[in-house]
Amino acid sequence: MPKKNILYAQSGGVTPVINATACGVIETARRHRDRIGTVLAGKDGIIGVLAEELIDTARERKRDIAALRHTPGGAFGSCRYKLRSIEDSRAEYERLIEVFRAHDVGYFFYNGGGDSADTAYKVSQIGARLGFPVQCIGIPKTIDNDLPVTDNCPGFGSVAKYVAVSIMEASLDVASMASSSTKVFILEVMGRHAGWIAAAGGLARRERGEPPHVILFPEIPLDEKAFLARVDRAVKRHGYCSIVVSEGVKNPRGQFLSDAGTRDAFGHAQLGGVAPVVAEMVKSALGYKYHWAVSDYLQRSARHVASKTDVEQAYAMGSAAVKLALQGKTGVMPIIERVSDEPYRWKVGEAKLARVANREKKMPRRFISRDGFDITPAARRYLEPLIRGEDYPPYDRHGLPRYVRLRNQLVAQKLAPFSP
Repeated sequence: MPKKNILYAQSGGVTPVINATACGVIETARRHRDRIGTVLAGKDGIIGVLAEELIDTARERKRDIAALRHTPGGAFGSCRYKLRSIEDSRAEYERLIEVFRAHDVGYFFYNGGGDSADTAYKVSQIGARLGFPVQCIGIPKTIDNDLPVTDNCPGFGSVAKYVAVSIMEASLDVASMASSSTKVFILEVMGRHAGWIAAAGGLARRERGEPPHVILFPEIPLDEKAFLARVDRAVKRHGYCSIVVSEGVKNPRGQFLSDAGTRDAFGHAQLGGVAPVVAEMVKSALGYKYHWAVSDYLQRSARHVASKTDVEQAYAMGSAAVKLALQGKTGVMPIIERVSDEPYRWKVGEAKLARVANREKKMPRRFISRDGFDITPAARRYLEPLIRGEDYPPYDRHGLPRYVRLRNQLVAQKLAPFSP
């Protein structure tokens, strides 16, 4: 049989370890040159595939591909672009098949979250319908940790580690100045509808009374009176109060506290800016001096403090995608299956994309304390193994991480231009 190429694309917001997954795909594919031609990558995700802007990873040096394992960002570019239903976007699906056919693509790997799993699932269906079946494999990625079926998502463990370290360090700063200055510190984190990242801040507390003193989850409507009472109690007891708040926190009416009134390309509400809202509540009701910070892109690009567990799992998902393809699988996604908490052990599993697409996994209520402002021991048992271990990038003589930028040379185009 003629060898077919892999087409790999990154989707949505990147993570500290999505390039480790790309590394896993490319290095594993190169070990199977007898059955796989090369790995092509969509420039800027699915948009590059539609535009026939395909990067030839065979032109990249072995050492540069290996360096992807410790480089943050998305090495080939990503995008927020949602393919609608086959009925509504038939021309785009037909264009994908055209591109696959023109470049001998037999395997399509889409590295993203729930929307990306949906796209990969749809492509797996339309290929056979249009007479050019392609094996479609979704690869999990999201810092929000909200994909179902898989125990956890590559990208989350490193962001969790960053948030836990950040609130721990910032709280030491605030505690130093609290007697004469700032009494309340608020750290805003990502997460949208799911409070996993906010929950990770709770790992910073190892002894009773240590920060963070309050965590605000999207799953728990904000009871302003109870929240303010807890903040006041923490300040009076400890001299200060550290708070972790998820961008997706809602009021009792179900409205986001930080809804900007706009939507992203996937149709999700644009969030961000909940920290100043919460800070104003504290100032107005209690009069305490405050500071707030938004971790924003910093949390999802902080490769220097990545979790070793996360890096290993991200790489394993990329490698597993190639192996699933070689087994003839399609419409599936490799997943992480937890074997035990202590000692922490995990293995690679497999799930159908139809079970993953467009579904969210929120924090279970048993992971949130009864009063709604803290994590439980069960949550700690789940979260702690995911941030374990260090996987530092190499540093140059100037004291900075040595990250790689690929050449990203495009293959020659064979089709007429197409504007997605």
